[in-house]
Amino acid sequence: MEEVEQSAGAQSSEKRPDIFDRIMSLPVLRIFEPFYKAHKMVLLYLFFGGTAFFLNIFLFYGIARLTPLDPLVNNVICWVICVLYQFWTNRTWVFDGKTNGAWEFIKQILSFFGGRLFTLFLEEAIIAVFITWLKLPEMPVKLAAQVVVIVLNYVISKLFVFKKAEQ
Repeated sequence: MEEVEQSAGAQSSEKRPDIFDRIMSLPVLRIFEPFYKAHKMVLLYLFFGGTAFFLNIFLFYGIARLTPLDPLVNNVICWVICVLYQFWTNRTWVFDGKTNGAWEFIKQILSFFGGRLFTLFLEEAIIAVFITWLKLPEMPVKLAAQVVVIVLNYVISKLFVFKKAEQ
């Protein structure tokens, strides 16, 4: 009886494989599995960061073409949508940001949005200077700004927002 309880306890403390672990264990991808396991967090951040990047660019381009909105307003609309998406994906898949109780969740979401607000202000400054004032083409500036933002968002998320998952 004790052996059953111990093995059940050992299984509950192990992390269950997620969809990405299952994909990487497919025979055709097994060669990459050691690299994936060693760099899983960064790879998932790049994957979901990439999807957020394309979502942001697609929304920015679509809004710019369909409406007469100022680029700064357009950027804020895209930011709100993408940050909601990023919080969910980063919390669920990248950093395993489980919390104990409502207060920890509130602190987590506030620190996430606080970090994203910082990078939003930086991105808005880049857009204001290079698009609004210097009249450079919108999309190259937006793409460059997104690269800066993605790197800073990873650092902020890893070091400040989801650091509990690392301990």
